[in-house]
Amino acid sequence: MHIVRVDDPEDAALRDYLSLTDVVLRRVSEPAGGLYIAESTKVISRAIAAGHRPRSVLTLEKWLPELAPVLDGVDLPVYVGEAALLEHLTGFHMHRGALASMHRPPLASVADTVRDARRVIILEDIVDHTNVGAIFRSVAGLGADAVLISPRCADPLYRRSVRVSMGTVLQVPWTRLPEWPDAARELHELGFHLAALALDDAAVALDDFAAAAPERVALILGTEGDGLSRSALGIADSIVTIPMLHGVDSLNVASASAVALYALTRPAAGSRR
Repeated sequence: MHIVRVDDPEDAALRDYLSLTDVVLRRVSEPAGGLYIAESTKVISRAIAAGHRPRSVLTLEKWLPELAPVLDGVDLPVYVGEAALLEHLTGFHMHRGALASMHRPPLASVADTVRDARRVIILEDIVDHTNVGAIFRSVAGLGADAVLISPRCADPLYRRSVRVSMGTVLQVPWTRLPEWPDAARELHELGFHLAALALDDAAVALDDFAAAAPERVALILGTEGDGLSRSALGIADSIVTIPMLHGVDSLNVASASAVALYALTRPAAGSRR
């Protein structure tokens, strides 16, 4: 590690870490700058293990011993400052140890991302970074193979998404789709059955769908407020619903993803396990 002591929050070398709590600013500036922010030594370690390249680290003095084994053999500047200075710079109290500015890896093609996949999740216009991160964690934990996101979906590499996912966004293959119907056409050509998770009078119950699920399924999840768009429902091969009780019509999208993935990936539904 090349340790650099900093005492000026206006230092140009620290610009990657400026105003991290400004979502509107960061959702534009991070992809445009080819970077994302990894928070905590665990997430930084997972990012490096995934082959992502850090370009700098920002931390407090007390976290250096914990960082040392994570950054062993990595040549980069490690900026160290007082808590008040780092809080002024980033916009929040750094209690998770460290931040790393990471080079954003190029996105793979849809075909390459799903080449060996049997169970894929599609996120259509989900805007809450917490939900995106939680869905990635479900994908990793319950055995789906990849995530595809719509052009307007929130960035999986945004700091909150990465943190909520426990770093699994750095492990699960993902990429962005084109707009409908081009995305549906490509996925159909790749052999996927498109299943929309939605409320509909003609929908099939999740357990019934899972019991006879096609070999390759792409499950489409919709935005938090309005659910799936008419375009998504129009291109779906099946509409699937989670039966609910006591007058509750639906679950939070992240919770729904976990329920649906469990049904589609457990052994009784023909998963690889």
